Amino acid sequence: MADWDWGLVHAHCLREAEGVLGLSGAAEDAAQEATVRAWRGQESCQTPDRPHPWVATIARNEALRIAARPGFDPLDAAGEPAEDSHEDEVLGQADMDRAIAALSWGDRTVIRGRYWDDLDYRQLGRLLHVPEGTARVRHHRALARLRQAMGGT
Repeated sequence: MADWDWGLVHAHCLREAEGVLGLSGAAEDAAQEATVRAWRGQESCQTPDRPHPWVATIARNEALRIAARPGFDPLDAAGEPAEDSHEDEVLGQADMDRAIAALSWGDRTVIRGRYWDDLDYRQLGRLLHVPEGTARVRHHRALARLRQAMGGT
C-alpha cells in the first residue's frame, strides 16, 4: 500500500470536483467517493510517487457521475435534486441501465471501463487491445450512441 497523505488526497479530490460541480455539497460527495475509490484502488496507480493525476481523474469522473444524475440542478447550492424528484432519479437510472444494456458489447465495455472502473484511455486501450487514440474514439462514439439511446441528440 502506498504511503500517501490522505488529507492531501482528499483536498486534491475536492478541488477537482469543485471544478466540475462548483462549491457545493455535491462536490464534497464526489470528493469523498473519489477518496474512497483511490484508497481502495491505490495498488493500481501506476505512478504511486505522484498519484495526483490519477486521483484527479477519479475525482472528475465522480463529479461527472453526479452531474449526469437526473434532477441534478447545478444552481442548487447543495447540489442535490429536490426531495420530490427521487422517483425521477430512480426512473432515470433505470432508463440509463436499459440504454447501456442495449449497447453492443464493445460499447458497454468502453462505458463501464471508463466510468465504473475509472480507466484512463491508455488502460482502456490495453483492455480492448487497441491503441490509446482508438480507445478515445471508441469512447466518444459509445457516448454518442448512449446519448441517442437515452433519447438525446
